[in-house]
Amino acid sequence: QVQLVESGGGSVQAGGSQILSCAASGFPHSDYCIGWFRQAPGKEREEVARIHNRLGSTGYADSVKDRFTIHEDNARNTRYLQMSNLKPEDTAIYYCAARVLRTGSVFCGPSPSDYSYWGQGTQVTVSS
Repeated sequence: QVQLVESGGGSVQAGGSQILSCAASGFPHSDYCIGWFRQAPGKEREEVARIHNRLGSTGYADSVKDRFTIHEDNARNTRYLQMSNLKPEDTAIYYCAARVLRTGSVFCGPSPSDYSYWGQGTQVTVSS
């Protein structure tokens, strides 16, 4: 059974940084994706970043490119979302999610509906 446990989040001033972590376990094989999503009040959930576990390939939304980076600690099966130069519009609940692919698949994709497993979410608030 896939399990995701998130930590991190909180309040920060604009221009500051935060790190979110996502500890993942229970995958049947190595072809899976970890995605970070966020949802602001009144808005749809949107992808922020993703990583393919076996390949290590990453993708980022245009709105966070060059500001957010995914790091891995493979020994702990944990991914970190390093968020820098935060803006008030980054304020949202952030979720990590997992998508188990068919063996050999390489495409993760940005759609929340493709991810079956979700962490509990953590609030990030950026004040101006």
